[in-house]
Amino acid sequence: MWALYLIAITWVLSLVAGTFSVLRTRVPGPLYAKFTSLILKYQEFSGKRRTYIHSLHQKYGPVVRLAPNEISFTDLEGLREIYQSGGSGYDKTEFYNLFQQYDHRTMFSTLNKQDHAGRKKLFADRYAMTNVVRPEIVQGIQDRAASVVEKCKASLGSYLDVYITLHCYALDCASLFLFNPGGTDTLNNPEDFVLMQELSYDNRLKLRWLEYYSPKLASFIHCFRKKSRSLSKDYVLAQSQQTKHKESSLIHRLQSNSSSLQTIQMAAECMDHMAAGIDTTGDGLCFLMYQLSLPAYQHVQQRLHLELVHNPTAKLDELIFLDAVVKEGLRLFPPIPMSLPRYVPDGGRNISGYDIPAATIVSCQAFSVHRINDSVFPRPNDFAPERWLAEEGLHERNRLFFSFASGGRGCIGKNLALVEMKTLLREIYSRFATKVAAEMEGDMSIDDQIISSRPKDQTCLLTFELIGK
Repeated sequence: MWALYLIAITWVLSLVAGTFSVLRTRVPGPLYAKFTSLILKYQEFSGKRRTYIHSLHQKYGPVVRLAPNEISFTDLEGLREIYQSGGSGYDKTEFYNLFQQYDHRTMFSTLNKQDHAGRKKLFADRYAMTNVVRPEIVQGIQDRAASVVEKCKASLGSYLDVYITLHCYALDCASLFLFNPGGTDTLNNPEDFVLMQELSYDNRLKLRWLEYYSPKLASFIHCFRKKSRSLSKDYVLAQSQQTKHKESSLIHRLQSNSSSLQTIQMAAECMDHMAAGIDTTGDGLCFLMYQLSLPAYQHVQQRLHLELVHNPTAKLDELIFLDAVVKEGLRLFPPIPMSLPRYVPDGGRNISGYDIPAATIVSCQAFSVHRINDSVFPRPNDFAPERWLAEEGLHERNRLFFSFASGGRGCIGKNLALVEMKTLLREIYSRFATKVAAEMEGDMSIDDQIISSRPKDQTCLLTFELIGK
């Protein structure tokens, strides 16, 4: 019995010592953040973590304490140290346990850099630009973009809810890349369409935070929730069990002799990539097309149209203004605008001039990195693609561009997402002019999920007009 008391006392003393160790670091922030994390947790459960952190940075500067053991950064030095030092930065926190699939860890949800590196090397070559631009992949993306164009034509004289259309496009592209030829056709097949609905209309923010902070309580609540079969997980598992996939697909790479994964682990990896692909491409395109369709930015849309029609045979990476438009859209509306938490390694580190003890949670959030540094991004809340065309300051802008994170653990699907986005925008804006429909009443403000974001009302009604007709 005395041994148990001694263990308990030792544990409490270690927590107290750790707390005082953190508090000795005089990091700016509200006084209450030195003593409690309850305010931060309240903001998280309210879906306001991102805006709360941003308001603290606006008040206190590029380094701010969020809780006794958590600090947020927006400066380049902090970003590079946390995410790029040693190649892949600091190890992840248990927050990433939430992103396991089929109760298995994926590359994204591995916590330490060794496990991550081992998983990444199994398929990193599939996401290299040399593989992404292979003719069969590019043709598949163009075919799916052509299906979107047909939906746009069918809406002439009326309007189209592009939130739905763009998420269908994103799922169809992602599933093609993962399982070619077994990809979905959600724009034309009602049976596939329900997969998009399941993946894009999830509303479990509070429960996900509860799973993080109190797994046992969340598990208890799950016992009383109506259990429903996941159609998307069934689809991914079925595809992962098949063997007749094209060599360029991710699943083929996982099933190759060099892979040491079980089928359920392959399915977990593919499920994670498919969900991430919908967020990046679907939500990113939706926010961007809405911006382009606003009256204030019709001049941007017209300039984009001129570049596309004057360069019909140009490669995507030769379309300079298209690249600037996409980059500016991702700067203002990063698909993952939230904090990406990491643990300070043993021995502690000096970050941005502050000595931070080991095991402190540190992070940057793209939303604030892209707005607080107004010397790099003047008029940070303006949609201004032309900022990416100026040579002056371009190096600094690129170094602070955090939409796909950075370092060895940055978004592995970046190349694929950019090709998908640029392909569709070229197909649409070389043909159509878009405007926000008069019937559009949905709120397009950023609505935070557990780590990603989406338009608040999940609807975006646009009108399409054929140019030159």
